Amino acid sequence: MLNRTEGIVLKSSIFGEADLIVTYLTKDFGLLRVFVKSPRKTKSRFGSSIEPLTYAKISFLGKEQANLPRLTQSDIIKPFHKLREDYSGMLNIMELLEMNLHFLIDREPHPSIFRLLLTALSKLESDINNGLYYLYYKIKFLEISGYSPRLEICGRCGGLTEGRRHHNFYVSHGSIICHECIGGDDRAVKVTESALKFYKSIFNWKYSTIDRIKAPAHMLAEIQNVINSHISFISSGSKSFDKRLFLSSR
Repeated sequence: MLNRTEGIVLKSSIFGEADLIVTYLTKDFGLLRVFVKSPRKTKSRFGSSIEPLTYAKISFLGKEQANLPRLTQSDIIKPFHKLREDYSGMLNIMELLEMNLHFLIDREPHPSIFRLLLTALSKLESDINNGLYYLYYKIKFLEISGYSPRLEICGRCGGLTEGRRHHNFYVSHGSIICHECIGGDDRAVKVTESALKFYKSIFNWKYSTIDRIKAPAHMLAEIQNVINSHISFISSGSKSFDKRLFLSSR
């Protein structure tokens, strides 16, 4: 069965002597891995269309439940080659791509996440070092996928966390734990009340208006520390991570 969709290349892996397995985030099929025959040969018809970040129209052949369908066509819509030329910026972008690989399930459609990544890459072409673009992507990705950290109430007693100058975000709980409930838990990340209020406002942003947002560097650093710690813990696959905390947000 021949299928067609649009996809963004997340990564490619060597398979055999001249073949590749290319992983896409697609508009209609979510995370999709396809087999690509001999693309490393000089006369390959796929050329640069399967390089990381490339946005393309693709066709793939295989049964509906096939684990590894074969890529038959790839036509570039937007190459995003400028992003690949910036080494330090590409390292930051790789963090965004890795989130898709770690958090999403194969063949589960996520059109909103696909649009989020496509918009993020388009914005980063104009300013690849804008930290707000990366932070916004991570926060919105976690929201859409159902893995947002719990920062509005205590993860133990359910009490509101407002009204205190500082809070403790416990990475192993994916949540703030109030002062009354603090025990001998794992390390906590400190975050101020003002940073939490700013974090809540981010959910009302759009990429089209993000350039108008101004925030103190120290406040952004606090939020980044919480979000990055949260992502790192989930990505590590720790058995102690309680996914039940996120059922209410799915």
